[in-house]
Amino acid sequence: CISAGLPVPKIYIINDPQPNAFATGRNPKNSAIAVTTGLLEILDRSELEGVIAHELSHIGNYDMLVSTIAVTLYGIVAMLSDLFLRMSFYSGRQRNDSRQSQAFLIISVIGAILAPIAALLIQLAISRKREFLADASGALLTRYPEGLASALEKIGSFSRPMQRASTATAHLFFDDPLKSNRKSTGSWLLNLFQTHPPIEERIKALRGIEF
Repeated sequence: CISAGLPVPKIYIINDPQPNAFATGRNPKNSAIAVTTGLLEILDRSELEGVIAHELSHIGNYDMLVSTIAVTLYGIVAMLSDLFLRMSFYSGRQRNDSRQSQAFLIISVIGAILAPIAALLIQLAISRKREFLADASGALLTRYPEGLASALEKIGSFSRPMQRASTATAHLFFDDPLKSNRKSTGSWLLNLFQTHPPIEERIKALRGIEF
């Protein structure tokens, strides 16, 4: 924390065998880091240092605020799309049954469906980019990217999901607690809907860092 110029956050331990961690808080002065018992059991000192540096980077980069804004914007787009869809159906009933009005209604329905999906994809893309940024910032903080890369390898070999995992909070964790991003699916379309980058890509990026 001294090296990062951050106040010491509150520390919490989660009683769960899955090795994982997360950071939360609206700003550095009101932040917390939680780690699981599984993480403390399988990582050595340098690996744990890498994970904690990653989480501190989330705090220092205000990623919780960025995530909150992204989620809020997604919710606003979803509500506006629903409102626009309802208005389109209502206006369609008021118009004459012409091809023009039918085309307008079809376009409105397609737009109302696609807009929330596009907003969700943007939110998930931001989440993945912030994970890469936190990896790089954490490696810069410790000056030892191999520690974080080694931690990712150990965490990646653990296949069980967390005992209490939710899709609503999955993006907060160091690794996907639902274990849906074990490896790259090979499909760019499916990868678009992941909260975290594939672990092998994160390891490759870390091992490509040179100081």
